[in-house]
Amino acid sequence: MESGAANWTPIAVAAGIALVVAVAGGVLTTIGPWYHGLRRPTWKPPDWAFGPIWATIFALATVSAVMTWNADPSPEHRRALLVAYGVNAVLNIAWSAIFFRMRRPDWALAEVVLLWLSILALIVVTLRVSVLGAVLLLPYLTWVGIAAVLNRAIVRLNGPFGAG
Repeated sequence: MESGAANWTPIAVAAGIALVVAVAGGVLTTIGPWYHGLRRPTWKPPDWAFGPIWATIFALATVSAVMTWNADPSPEHRRALLVAYGVNAVLNIAWSAIFFRMRRPDWALAEVVLLWLSILALIVVTLRVSVLGAVLLLPYLTWVGIAAVLNRAIVRLNGPFGAG
């Protein structure tokens, strides 16, 4: 590679993985009669806001991942970064499957706590190398915190689930 030339591989991989996670979560998120039949708190963001918010979060997480990957070439740190993002990706997709496809907001509430903790782990792993990279993940942590509170409200307003 030429001196000063950009290595596009980490960017392409991070963007590709973010796209796969976003599409998988989107496909699993079915806003149909079951969801519309749920009682939801009045403060719930409008449905149209979720797409742009998630797109922004995935873009910021991609930039954070690439910055962190490029900032520390040590195999140990890169392995920790990959594991943290891998766990987070699985939990991100799983929440949509549990809430929307399995129709179990109660189980999704337990799972969203794990998702939030996985974002916190991402921030810790990233912070060791890049303060800016860690800061870029704060909207993700905040949004999933809001989603957890919304999830809890839906469980309280509609539970119990799983009967019938």
